[in-house]
Amino acid sequence: MRFSIAVHFDWEIFQLDINNVFLYGELNEEVYMCLPDGYDQSNGTKVCRLKKSLYGLKQAPRMWNEKLVSVLLNRGFEQSKCDHSMFTMTKDSSFIILLVYVDDIIITGSFSKQVNEIKLLLKSKFSIKDLGNLQYFLGLEVVKNTAGLCLTQIKYCLDLLVEFGMTSCKPVSYPMEPNHVLNHLCEKDNQPLTNITVFQKLVGKLIYLSHTRPDIAYYVHYLSQFMHSPTQAHFKIAIRLLRYLKGAPGKGILFEKGDSLGMKAFSDSDWAKCLGTRRSITGFCIFLGNNLVSWKSKKQSTVSRSSAEVEYRSMCAATCDVMWISNLLKELKVHVNLPIQLYCDNTAAISIAANPVFHERTKHFEIDLYFLREKISKGIIQTM
Repeated sequence: MRFSIAVHFDWEIFQLDINNVFLYGELNEEVYMCLPDGYDQSNGTKVCRLKKSLYGLKQAPRMWNEKLVSVLLNRGFEQSKCDHSMFTMTKDSSFIILLVYVDDIIITGSFSKQVNEIKLLLKSKFSIKDLGNLQYFLGLEVVKNTAGLCLTQIKYCLDLLVEFGMTSCKPVSYPMEPNHVLNHLCEKDNQPLTNITVFQKLVGKLIYLSHTRPDIAYYVHYLSQFMHSPTQAHFKIAIRLLRYLKGAPGKGILFEKGDSLGMKAFSDSDWAKCLGTRRSITGFCIFLGNNLVSWKSKKQSTVSRSSAEVEYRSMCAATCDVMWISNLLKELKVHVNLPIQLYCDNTAAISIAANPVFHERTKHFEIDLYFLREKISKGIIQTM
C-alpha cells in the first residue's frame, strides 16, 4: 500500500535506518505521519515499519540497484570489476553485455535470441519499455552508417546554445586565444562575476558535452577551476566556447569498423602552466585501433620541479588509464596485444622510465617511478 510521509523532526531523537528499512524514533508534536485509514493511532508511542523502500527517499536508488543486481546475478550475469554498471554473461557460444545507468539499460549480444530472453526476464520482474535499436541514450545520439558508429550530442549542444541565447552568434574557429594568461588582462575583466550561478550552470553543461567533444576538454578543464570565484574574463571565455560550438554543433566521435584492435597511448604535459600554483597540466589520449576511446586534460596534484618530472607523471596517468581499459577489454573477451605503445616527446622522461638505476633527482616521485617501471618490465607498456 502506498502512502505519503510528512515529517518534522529533531535529528537527535529521530533517525532513519535503511538497512532494515525501519523508521523509528520518539513521536512528539513536531513529528507526524500521514498513515492509511484503519491504523490505530490511540497509542502515541507507536512507530511505523516500512516493508519496502518509498519512492522519493534518498535511499530508494540504492534499493532499486540492489534489486536489479540480484535479478541479473541470479540469471547468470557477472558484474564487472572495472565498471560496476556493466554485466556480462557467457552462455554456450553467445556473449551478452548489459549496461545500466539508474533505470536506463542497454543490451547487446552475439545473438538476438538470447537478447530477447533477457528482455523477457526483465519484463517479468519489472515494468519496462522496449525502445528498440539504440539511437538516443542520456543525451548521446548514436548514428550508424557504413563507416561505423558515431556518437554525437547535437541536440544537447543546440539546446545549450538556445538556453544561453547564442543561436544567432557569430562562430569562431578556435575556442580560446593561444597562450591565454588571465594575469595579463585588464583590471575590468578581472572583476568578480556577480551571478556565478549562470557560470556554474554553463560549465556543468559543458563538462557533460565534453564526453563526445575531446576538442573542448582542455578549455572545460580550465573553466572548471573557477566554479566558486569566476571573473568577467572567465565568463567571456565560456561564451567564446559557445561561439566555437556554434560553428559545428554536430561534431562527435566516430568508431570505425576494422580488424585492428591494437592499443596505443599518447601523453604530453605543459610544465608550470598555472601561474597561481605553478602546477602543470597533464594530457593524454588513448586509441583502440584507429578509434579514440579515452582522453583527459587535468591539472596535476603536485608541483613538478622539472619538465622531465611532469612528463613522467603524465605517462603514469596514461598508464593507469591503459591498465583500466585493458582489464575492461578482457572482461569483454577482447584480446589485447602486449606491449601497449606509450608515446612521449620527452627523451629524459623515457630514459628515466627505461633505466632501472635509481637517480638522486628522481627520489621525490619514487612511487610513480616504480609504477611505470614495473609495467615496462612486465611487458605491458613500451615507451616510444
